[in-house]
Amino acid sequence: MTKQLLKGVEGVFIPVKDPKISAEWYKEILGFELIYIEEEAAVMKIHELAQTVVCLVRTVNHQPMEFPKNDFGVGKYYNFIPEDIEELHKILIKKKVKVNPIGGEGTSRFFTFYDPDNNPLGVCQ
Repeated sequence: MTKQLLKGVEGVFIPVKDPKISAEWYKEILGFELIYIEEEAAVMKIHELAQTVVCLVRTVNHQPMEFPKNDFGVGKYYNFIPEDIEELHKILIKKKVKVNPIGGEGTSRFFTFYDPDNNPLGVCQ
């Protein structure tokens, strides 16, 4: 048996135009908690018990994240885990967030939504 070398993911880095504006969106829309902010980045927690932080990094000549074309159907780099995928989907629509329909079947359901910089963000339950 091989010894486990890693315990999890410490941070997710998302390219944005303006960390302050993006941090406000992530707080208002997704309920993230701001830990630290400066001109070049904002560090946020998904919730107080989450180990993984989300770092919104100012980028020069910003381009939204784009996952390379593939035959697996993946179009984003990561998925967030919701408490209730149906409820989250409805809330995002109500908050006028660009949201794709829920896909998948049975126990595996997912959708993509977009932040103000048009970065695709995934949800999977």
